[in-house]
Amino acid sequence: MNKEELMLEAVKEAEKGIHSGHGGPFGAVIEKDGKIIGRGHNEVVKNNDPTCHGEMMAIHDACKNLGTFDLSGAVLYTTGYPCPMCLGAILWANISKVYYGSNLEDTEKIGFRDDAFYKLLGDEKRKAEFISELGREDCLRLYEDYLSIKDRKAY
Repeated sequence: MNKEELMLEAVKEAEKGIHSGHGGPFGAVIEKDGKIIGRGHNEVVKNNDPTCHGEMMAIHDACKNLGTFDLSGAVLYTTGYPCPMCLGAILWANISKVYYGSNLEDTEKIGFRDDAFYKLLGDEKRKAEFISELGREDCLRLYEDYLSIKDRKAY
């Protein structure tokens, strides 16, 4: 499949979610080595879970299908520019490339507020008012415990 066909598969995923009442108009597919390894669409309403975005569901599906959390070499096709949560998951999954259909302005026009999250991330004063360090010493002990277990690697 070429890039345009893969994006159309993401569109089909979004359509499935819309017509099933699962959530917003967002779908995604993940391709690796010429095969679709993961599919997903927005299921926020269906699951009453704000983390069930199309990209997240596709990542879950791909990881389950491959039996790994490392999607190095995979390409994600999504109908909307990834929100910060999804972008973070994409980076954690080591996905190599992302293609998106609609941009932040398009998404805002239909009532979604992704841009607010990007603005918060870039505003150090506002971010400091929202997120604060607490209990660092206790939490650092967890890190020491984690590192003391043999054969651990960061993931």
